[in-house]
Amino acid sequence: VVSPLRIAFSLGLLGLCVLFRQSLEADPVMHVLVQLPVLAFSGALFVTSLGARHLCITEPLANALSLVAVFAILFWMLPRYIDAALVDPVIEFAKFVSVPVFVGGSLALGWEKSHPFLRGFLKANAISMLGVLSFLYIHAPVRICNSYLFADQERLGFGFLMTAAGLGLAWAIPLFFPLSEDSRISEFPMGKTAT
Repeated sequence: VVSPLRIAFSLGLLGLCVLFRQSLEADPVMHVLVQLPVLAFSGALFVTSLGARHLCITEPLANALSLVAVFAILFWMLPRYIDAALVDPVIEFAKFVSVPVFVGGSLALGWEKSHPFLRGFLKANAISMLGVLSFLYIHAPVRICNSYLFADQERLGFGFLMTAAGLGLAWAIPLFFPLSEDSRISEFPMGKTAT
């Protein structure tokens, strides 16, 4: 079912990111850990508002969409493209299009229907990637992003570290406090065929 209110809200979030881009991009923490996730969320919300979750998406396609999202995230985490988005209008336009579409939209369509092992693998890699980026930004002897000061770079590194810890905790809680035995079995592909 199409939800006009949610569509308007998602477009509003995108518009706010564009409108306040200079303020957000002036600080690397706000740029990478606030603006980019909000852009991704706006894309995911837009896709789900159109009822795209009810599409008949096969598991291989869902797996591919999840991988597309991960590669898009990796791309925009690279210091070179964080810098480029600040100085090149074409790269910045690409950011405002690709993050909602390839990150938010792809995850909204493919994440729930992708294979549980792939989801676990991508979660583990996301945490390790954030850990590596955190170490790189904190301990690099030179500025990695030329558009930001060395102190800003360190703050972004600690932001990556806290994000990794938060995601690790959020994803670990269901392992210790599962919803129910039936739900765990139903989510496991082998369990579906066994019932």
